[in-house]
Amino acid sequence: MSMAELRVALDIGSNRHRVGIGSADGRILEEFEISHDREGFERFFSRIAAFEKRYELPVVVAMEGLGGWARPLDRMIQQHGYELLNVNNVKLARFKEIFPAPAKSDKIDTRKILELMHMREVLPLAKAVLHRVGPIPVENEQLKRFTRRRRQLVDEKVRVVNRLQSDLQAVSPGLLEITGDVDNLWFLNLLTCREDLTKLAGMKRASLLKIAGVGKAYAAKIEAWQKHAAFADETAWVGEMVIADAQRVLDLTRQIQALEQRLEAISASSEIATRIRTITGFGLICSATLAGEIGTVDRFGSEASLALYTGMTRLDNSSGKYIGTKNTRQVNTHARTAMMTAAARHINNVSESKAFYDKKVAQGKTHNQAVRALGRHLIRVIWSMITHQRDYVPKNPIT
Repeated sequence: MSMAELRVALDIGSNRHRVGIGSADGRILEEFEISHDREGFERFFSRIAAFEKRYELPVVVAMEGLGGWARPLDRMIQQHGYELLNVNNVKLARFKEIFPAPAKSDKIDTRKILELMHMREVLPLAKAVLHRVGPIPVENEQLKRFTRRRRQLVDEKVRVVNRLQSDLQAVSPGLLEITGDVDNLWFLNLLTCREDLTKLAGMKRASLLKIAGVGKAYAAKIEAWQKHAAFADETAWVGEMVIADAQRVLDLTRQIQALEQRLEAISASSEIATRIRTITGFGLICSATLAGEIGTVDRFGSEASLALYTGMTRLDNSSGKYIGTKNTRQVNTHARTAMMTAAARHINNVSESKAFYDKKVAQGKTHNQAVRALGRHLIRVIWSMITHQRDYVPKNPIT
């Protein structure tokens, strides 16, 4: 028996979205398109409100692209008090293979979503395609945005640092040799203290000591380089690129530090982040990333689903006498990276986890496979901690 509800299907596009409104008995009441702007959103909610008033039924909205091109429409739907379902794109494709449509278009996709909503109470496959989206604490949404932003800045910094090191090696190899790491703040401050890179060779000791981070020891290293400083001819035009990149690294470092301070403050109000951080090896960034990407455990039916989402397990792929597994396409790469990083640190700080890792390696597992196996166990721990509101109690830490 179908549920008494007003069903709305949304096929999300980059600029325009296809909307289908259907009844509980499977009839299509209206189909239309909306633009991704204020006018389109107002039309969307006004049309739903009209049918809601006519039928006096609760509204359920199913949409593709949750958290992507759908923003901020997904949040607005929840703010209106409508139940929100996320359409699993991979499983939707499988559903289309079993129940094929004559062609592929936004209109057909919208109708397929309505079919799924109509069949979800009687067909397990249809039910598996639609996942209820519960309210996510605002602090976890903030953590998701800020940790992803930090990751982008870190990646950019790595690219600029690599380029900076390559250019320095080309224009003045000796200058690069005075530091073991081109990312050192004092060295970056040195590179940016003059508009002309070649003028660094003539700086007096008093001027060197005025540079932030440069003390007597570093000043002595710079003076030793100055005695045999040499610059390639291309320094005339590459030197300004070196200075610009050094300044960019400094700016990125400040932005990353500012984001980390915000993450520290926000994490303190996130239950998921604070509990995960009690696990040995799970620092600020990993715990904040996991809290942001998980959002709420209500999204997952079991800890096994959470393990799939974080990439800490694989799908069964056995057939006949063949027994095997395969990767799932529904992995959150941000959560997987955080789990792998934190699990590796956990191994180095907890003797029982180190023994488990060594056992897996002895069985022929690679490093990543062994770390993931431990991560699978840690997901069970995280699930239990969050659902039972308990913190992690370390045992046998490595001292």
